[in-house]
Parts: sequence; C-alpha cells; structure tokens
Amino acid sequence: MTTATMSAPTTAGIPQHSEAKGTIADSSSQELDAALSDLRAKQGEWAELSTVDRQAILSELIRDTSKVAGRWAEACRQAEGIPAGTPAAGEEWLAGPYMVLRNLQLLERALADIERFGQPRIPGPVKTRSDGQVTARVFPQTAYDRIFYTGFSAEVWMQPGVSRDSLPETQAVAYKSTDKNGGVSLVLGAGNVSSIGAMDLLYKLFVEKRVVILKMHPLNAYLGPILADGFQALLDWGVLRIVYGGGDVGAYLTNHSEVDDIHITGSDKTVEAIVFGPGEDGAARKAARQPKLEKPISSELGNVSAVIVVPGPWSASDLEYHAENLVSMLTNNAGFNCNALRVIVQHESWPHRGELLAGVRRHLGRVAPRKAYYPGAEDRHTAFLAAHPEAENFGAAGEGELPWTLISGLSAEAEDEICFQTEAFCGVTSETALAAPTAAEFVTRAVELANERLWGTLNVTLLVHPKSMADPAVAGAVNSAIAELRYGTIAINCWAAVGYGLVVTPWGGFPGHDVYDIQSGSGVVHNTLMFDQVQKCVVRAPFRINPKPMWFPSHKTALEVAKKITYFEADPSPWKLPGIFWEALRG
Repeated sequence: MTTATMSAPTTAGIPQHSEAKGTIADSSSQELDAALSDLRAKQGEWAELSTVDRQAILSELIRDTSKVAGRWAEACRQAEGIPAGTPAAGEEWLAGPYMVLRNLQLLERALADIERFGQPRIPGPVKTRSDGQVTARVFPQTAYDRIFYTGFSAEVWMQPGVSRDSLPETQAVAYKSTDKNGGVSLVLGAGNVSSIGAMDLLYKLFVEKRVVILKMHPLNAYLGPILADGFQALLDWGVLRIVYGGGDVGAYLTNHSEVDDIHITGSDKTVEAIVFGPGEDGAARKAARQPKLEKPISSELGNVSAVIVVPGPWSASDLEYHAENLVSMLTNNAGFNCNALRVIVQHESWPHRGELLAGVRRHLGRVAPRKAYYPGAEDRHTAFLAAHPEAENFGAAGEGELPWTLISGLSAEAEDEICFQTEAFCGVTSETALAAPTAAEFVTRAVELANERLWGTLNVTLLVHPKSMADPAVAGAVNSAIAELRYGTIAINCWAAVGYGLVVTPWGGFPGHDVYDIQSGSGVVHNTLMFDQVQKCVVRAPFRINPKPMWFPSHKTALEVAKKITYFEADPSPWKLPGIFWEALRG
C-alpha cells in the first residue's frame, strides 16, 4: 500500500484479481450500482489527494504493471493469432505494457513538477508564431529520449488566445481548481489496442482528478483481470472499478445517474447512439438537434489517415525505405488502428510515383496476412472490393484472415469515394494523385484534399526529403501546410502513430467538433504536461530513421527489442542500453 491517507475499501464483488479463464461474465446491474457507489464515496478524497501521495501510487503502478507485462503481451498475442516468438509479437509489448509504463513514468515526473513549480515543466522552447499562436516543444524531455528517438522532436500548438504569459495557467488546471468534488467518469474501453483503455483511465484519474469505472470492450475482456493486477493500488483505494459487458452494460452505465461524464475510443456511430439513441429515432433526434443524453462526452473516433508524399529528389534506397514505411502503417495490428494508412496522396507527374507504388506492392506481398480479429472486418473489406473491383490483393489469406488490399489511381475529384469517406478498419489502403504545376502547389492542393474531402481530423503524415526543404517555395508550402492542416496530430516523415506512442503529446482530433458532426471526436488524452487549450501537435522525424524502426515488418528482432525497452521503461538504467542497442542493430 502507498503512504497516502485514503482508506482502502474492498472491491464490490466484481472479478478484479484472477486471471481470465474463458469468457468473463457480464457485470450485473447490482455489481454496476455497487461499483459506482464505491466510486462516488471516494471522489472527494481523490480530488484532494496530495501530489506526493499520487506519486507514491504511481510508483506502485509502475512496479505492478511491469510484473504483468509478459502476461499482458502474451494474452494479446494469443487473442490476435500472432505466431509465438515472431517479430510481429513485439507489437503487443509496444502497444500494451510499454506505452502504459511510459505513461506512468511521465505522470510521476509531471506530478513532481507540480509539487515544486505549480505545473509540469515544458522542456521548451516556447515560441509565438507570427500569427500570435503559441507553440511549445514537449519532446525530447530526457537524455534517454534523445538516445531512443534520435532526431525526433514534438511540439504542441495551443489554441488561439493562449499567450506565452498565460500558458502556465492552462496547465494542470485540475490541480489549481477550488472544486474539491472531483467526479465519476465512465471510460468505455477500446477493443483494438490494449493500452488505450488503461491510458484513458490514467488521464481521467491523474490529469482530471476524477475516479473511473472502466468497462472493458468485449473483444479484449480477457485483459481485465491482468489490468486489475497491474492497477491493484487504484482498485484498493476505491478510485477505479473494472466491469464487463457489451452494449447493454454500456447503455446502463452511460445513462446511470452516478456517471458524470464519459470517454470513449471507438466509432462515431457509437457516440451518436449514446447521445441520440439508436436507429431511426436516434437519427430523428440528431436531425432535430434534441440529444437524449447531455452528459459531457470526450472521444477518439478514428480517421481516414492520409500520407502526403511531397515530390523530391528521392534515391532508389529512399523509395525502398519509404515503401516499407508506408506498408508498416497499414499492416501493424492487422490494419485495426485508428491511425492506419488509408490514402497515399502523390503528385501526378512525379517521376517516382510508379516506383513508390511498386515498392508498396512488393512489401505488401512480403507481409503474411493476419487474423482479422476485429468484428465486421470481412464485411468492410467486401464493401471496399464491391466499390473497387480493380483492387489488388496481396498474400494468400487463410481461414479467418484477410489479404492486404491496395486500391490505386483513385480520382481525387470523385464524389462519395468510399476510400475518402469511410475508415476501412482492416487491411485496405488506397492511393490518389493530384495534378499541380509545382511541388509547392501540390502541397497546397493536398492540404485542401485532406481538410475538405477526407473524413476525420485525427492524424495526417507528410513525407518530405530534406533537399526539398532547401527550396524556399517547397519549405514555405510545407510550413503553411503544418499550420493549415486541421488535424490533432501532424507527423513529418514518420507514422503519425508515434504521436500516440510518445504519450507526452496530446492525442485526439482537431478541436471544434460537436455531437452533430463529431468526426474524430473531441478532447484529448495522454498529454502528460496537462495542457488545457490544445489545438494540435506536430511530430518531426529524420527522413530515414536508423536503426530500422521496430514497427517495420522486416525488423527481425522487434520482439526482443520490445521486451527490453518495456522493462527499461519500468526501471531505466544506463546498464540496460547495450543490450537494447545490440538487438536493435540486429533488426
């Protein structure tokens, strides 16, 4: 137990601590009521708990989560049908315990800063752009960041109206509030990436100072008991409850009088059903702007993620590298990522357009098909093939698997293009090209396409050769694009999922969407420097990353590296670096 002064209640009869065996039964209404009653009783104490005591709890969480890291990754590997011992199994370490441990470490550091300075320290610099918008560099923070992410940087752009002088007041707002009541938050867990639910609840608990009931997604309910073991301290303090069930349980909780606000990672259709109700009645309420539920809802709801390829003097090795870079953005997690590659945007007359596509085809053919574990994947895949019978499939898909699919040569002017308006959420990607007299004009037109034609505002990537940026016209167009793109995360030269994985960076859609046009959702998570007025974040990476990124399909030692950096994150030490470097270089 921590040294904190809160009393530690029991766990209301909900299965919290045993390993999942088969199907976990839905939580009953009596169990849900008891869980919410427990949380309501603790909300005030949690809101007033000192930062020192919170740090002690985080230390326990780091220790206990590191103990279950192996079970966590193995359970996900089995559920998703990844062969044991293969490099692809490293995904489950990275997207699960590694990111959660990183989140815990960053929160502990932020709370130590709040104790000393009143808010988390910004590594800086903090700048004011010519238009008055304030930006703050948030990454790298430590020497280890510079070692593991050489050449990477990230900055957060604040919403208009925030000044350099007022910026500190927009950090750690919950820790400066006079409201001592806190609140009870419902987190509806996601079924595709195992760190999502855990990191969402950490945001509610440690950034917003709310107590949390987490409903596990039925698809990964098996993680609930493992997560409970890792988050034992929060359960013991009565500020977290983990419950189980499908839509009926979700509906019961969203409408429960003891739930003050809701966070969901999932589908825009799910949010609409929660707010307006399902079916025709729900559609009528939305049209009449008469929501059935008016509780605050934050959400992250996916995206048609684009990669804008800025034409330039790419070499043959550049084309080969970025062909695999693009393929990695699709094949990771079998394509069941909200930031998976959905549209490649190229310059129509770039001499290397065909070569890059040929490289994408070649690398898709090298990646073994994966189990289509997420519900509805086959139907979505079929819908895209029906719209585009010319689509190319790669890989001999076995039972329960789907091939990788590329739909190239899309018309950028096509009305109701499924590839632009629907997130495939399976192994489908596409390519389109824009005519433009110059590279700079291409960038401008690509921004228009991304902002006006593609569904969602979560993330977008630009690939741009450093020699292209030596051209003032191209550099000006790229810098304007970063300012004008209406996306929560903009990545330069790397998969935008890095913005998810850094954790210090806010993760969520571009602000301004309401429930009548929710797009990629509202609000942010992660955001361990606790900014309250975020517009977007910008992640920059070298044009080519060396050693090879762990998420590239051809990385031979991804599993070994992922295990080592997970345990490094739990207990950083310079003595662990040689082993990590050795495995990384062997990849």
